Amino acid sequence: MPRHTKIVATLGPASSDPQVLERMVHAGVDVVRMNFSHGKAEDHVARAEAIREAASLAGRPVGILADLQGPKIRVGKFAEGQVELQRDAGFILDARCELGNAERVGLDYKDLPKDVKAGDVLLLDDGRLKLTVTRVIGHEIHTVVKVGGTLSNNKGINRQGGGLTAPALTAKDMDDIKTAAKIGVDFVAVSFPKSAADMYMARQLMRASGVDALLIAKIERTEAVANLDEILDASDGIMVARGDLAVEVGDAAVPALQKKMIRAARDRNKLTITATQMMESMITSPVPTRAEVSDVANAVLDGTDAVMLSAETASGRFPVEVVEAMSRVCLEAEKSSDVALDRDVLNRVFTRIDQSIAMAAIWTAWHLKVKAIASLTQTGSTALWMSRLNSGVPIYALTPEASARNQMTLYREVFPLLMSQTHQDRDVLLWEAEQILIDQGVAERGDLIVLTIGEPIGASGGTNTLKIVRVGEHPPPHVTDQ
Repeated sequence: MPRHTKIVATLGPASSDPQVLERMVHAGVDVVRMNFSHGKAEDHVARAEAIREAASLAGRPVGILADLQGPKIRVGKFAEGQVELQRDAGFILDARCELGNAERVGLDYKDLPKDVKAGDVLLLDDGRLKLTVTRVIGHEIHTVVKVGGTLSNNKGINRQGGGLTAPALTAKDMDDIKTAAKIGVDFVAVSFPKSAADMYMARQLMRASGVDALLIAKIERTEAVANLDEILDASDGIMVARGDLAVEVGDAAVPALQKKMIRAARDRNKLTITATQMMESMITSPVPTRAEVSDVANAVLDGTDAVMLSAETASGRFPVEVVEAMSRVCLEAEKSSDVALDRDVLNRVFTRIDQSIAMAAIWTAWHLKVKAIASLTQTGSTALWMSRLNSGVPIYALTPEASARNQMTLYREVFPLLMSQTHQDRDVLLWEAEQILIDQGVAERGDLIVLTIGEPIGASGGTNTLKIVRVGEHPPPHVTDQ
């Protein structure tokens, strides 16, 4: 069986070499994340070209995800690059400071003094350092160090419990959306959204810039957890961004939230990416820890569409090996993934014909133990609906649209293929789809497969036909001149 869970890998210095990138794609990368926090527009354009070249050489589609930086809620720079903060010592966060020292440091987010008050707890560098606010005087936040350690340039700041007012989209993000349009990315991820309004604004900016991509909300703020349902409705998917989320809500709360978010997304026919420190040790080690293996496997068992690598492939020593390791873990976890299709289908309400056909295809494929499902689709919607229920049956989405094919690289259990659908005869197209599965080695003579298609041919949202076929038992239909 092919691997159903998709792998997202972050591009960086360790993986920008074309040969390394090609090996990563061969190892199993389905989507490449471009972190717009680093690099200039021309760098991103060049990297996107390298990704497409690697995908072409591998002979399969690879999606491109543009991850917007969002607000820079960070300390500034230090004259010496870093300082050592001692427990119970005073320390000032100063919005007007240029270069920091052991007593104070500047702020990239100049409005932070307006957002905090005495008694608030500030967590720096992913929670490694903890400061308690004693008072705010103008542009200065006076604090006492509760958990000390080394603080270096540009480390992030979170307020325990959330509540910072920085907008999700900055002027830089707006410029980066224009770069994303130039590249033609397949997914855009918005950092630190707090509500549906942030996602609606992002979509408006994307449309104005000509970006035809799926919109992903990164859930990493306390407010986003509270507003999860409305954010899901305004997005095409979410990223369970466990780094900043753990700092704001507490690390112990994250596992249960991860399961809740993945379940809520699947119930709403949305995508999910599970991210942050999935195989962190492989930045320097050629093998993962057993805890990391369990973490990745549990995300697969939760039903995530994709698992993501960050620094592991961006700056780690083993970018190819970590992809191979993650792929192995996903495959093994999928073997024991729970299938409760009868219950899942019966608990859903269908109001559209195309959605009903998608659910009927999954139900039929599971009960007849067919080899594969072939969905002839224009936009990928039918394949998405099928993939929301875990059937264990691979779904081959055949589309004439390159953009739809690339977006489906993130759909769990879906394997997108380009197929010309210029012919208007339904039976001819279904026979051609059968031949594609044979050519791909997916099915052979005697296998049962399920086919779905819509009429009129080429109309979006028109899937209205399901056909069960035993491969190789029917001659090609007669084609009349058109």
